[in-house]
Amino acid sequence: MTISITDTRQMPLRGADRPLAELYDAALLDLDGVVYIGRGAVDGAPAALAAARASGMRVAFVTNNASRTPEEVAAHLREIGVAAEPADVVTSAQAAARLVAEQVPRGAEVLVVGGEGLDEAVRAHGLRPSRTCGTATAAVVQGFSPDIGWRLLAEGALAVRRGLPWIVSNVDRTVPTPRGPAPGNGTLVEVIRMATGREPAAVAGKPQLPLHHEATLRTHAQRPLVVGDRLDTDIECAARAGSDSLLVLTGVTTGRQVVLAPVEHRPTYLGPNLSALTVAHPAPIEGKDGVWTCGGWTARVAGAAVEVRGDGQPYDGLRALCAAAWSAPGAPSGLDADAVDAALDEIGL
Repeated sequence: MTISITDTRQMPLRGADRPLAELYDAALLDLDGVVYIGRGAVDGAPAALAAARASGMRVAFVTNNASRTPEEVAAHLREIGVAAEPADVVTSAQAAARLVAEQVPRGAEVLVVGGEGLDEAVRAHGLRPSRTCGTATAAVVQGFSPDIGWRLLAEGALAVRRGLPWIVSNVDRTVPTPRGPAPGNGTLVEVIRMATGREPAAVAGKPQLPLHHEATLRTHAQRPLVVGDRLDTDIECAARAGSDSLLVLTGVTTGRQVVLAPVEHRPTYLGPNLSALTVAHPAPIEGKDGVWTCGGWTARVAGAAVEVRGDGQPYDGLRALCAAAWSAPGAPSGLDADAVDAALDEIGL
């Protein structure tokens, strides 16, 4: 496969003169906020994924959500028009169960503070899921489920206080819903942490690497592209793994957050939605006096001040603004958030 990507050692964002689906062999796609929100598809996602696959890109649906089985996730994807089989789905429950299996004997009893997705993943490694902490319990594994209540959290706390290995699927503080962000597994992990004073032995999901490793193994990817909507999980995980990333703004991340992102949260590419897989990406170009140009837009950051001018595609404006913010001395931490918002308003975002 011939790669044709603008080499941008001094450029915060990269450009690609061909669609990303032609340049990367596999897309490791987050689900919530990227492919669907709640039960419905993100606008344009099924068509974009079909087009990416037609270009030769393999896809894996890689989710920090441990509440559902791969079969349930695949069925949901098919309901919204996305072709998917259970083997295409990689969950943090699967990665967490693998970590547990590396620490306890085959056939051991494992307390599951989570849902059916975590139960199935534990069984797949020859372990016995339980909802009660008993004398035979060898480890605790925790993952998100909307049905978790006080009694199960209390069982988890009892087991963790005994000093058993405590593996968690992820520490996402929120999950996207059609009505806005709601508490995620990170908030439930915090309940047990506060009750016991202990920290998890390991975290399987993004931004940690076990889930990313599982996904690359499954897809046999040589050049994967991580696609997500969260800076602190999807994009940071890609950075830790040394993989390129695409941020889509259909989930929790706002334009302001990406402009103000610290270096470990900066994506390689950005776009409005999964259609960004099927198009080329213009590279921001550095000019004189800290001015960056992309498409019909220019952007400049000086101290706390932010300037944008031009017209054209809004996401070209966002690329120019990110390039200016990320390359400016002392930025983005010194930027005025209100000035960033005014610039985004000017761009139309």
